[in-house]
Amino acid sequence: MARPLILILFFCTFFNNHILFSQNPQAGPIITDFGKVHKIDNPDFKTNANEEFKVVFDIMNSPESHTEVNKTIETAARFLNMHAQSGVPKSQLKVALVVHNKASKDIIQNEAYQKRYGVSNPNYNLVKDLMDAGVEVILCGQSSRSRNFPKNELIPGAKISLSAMTALIQLQNEDYQLIKF
Repeated sequence: MARPLILILFFCTFFNNHILFSQNPQAGPIITDFGKVHKIDNPDFKTNANEEFKVVFDIMNSPESHTEVNKTIETAARFLNMHAQSGVPKSQLKVALVVHNKASKDIIQNEAYQKRYGVSNPNYNLVKDLMDAGVEVILCGQSSRSRNFPKNELIPGAKISLSAMTALIQLQNEDYQLIKF
């Protein structure tokens, strides 16, 4: 009699855990085509939905493939979506990307990308969606010059700073918290 009970408990535990941990991540509500995240029910470390979340992402790396979305840029979409899904109002989410080094190519217009790499920029829609959601996208002026990505080739709305270092310092002086991967 104990053996069937153990089997029933095993299957119940397995299927409950499978259902809990196999939940499909969801995008939105801020960025609907990128930034899928998992819902975390009743976390032990609670998210304070009354706080303002000011974050700057240091984006310097890029995939070797010219057809792959830059996952570090997509992290900004995940940040926005997970906090919005957890009840933090969009107005309390302040996000900036400081782009430099190899990632400089990821914020240029499709035409410029096509000329250089033979395909459209896989990050174009992601970057546009982020900027449309109020994310500030800043390209390092030093990378712009050294890697030959002039302002007229950038996705409209992207800004150029003196340097990535300058932008990172200034944003942190404005209480943005640095996230670097």
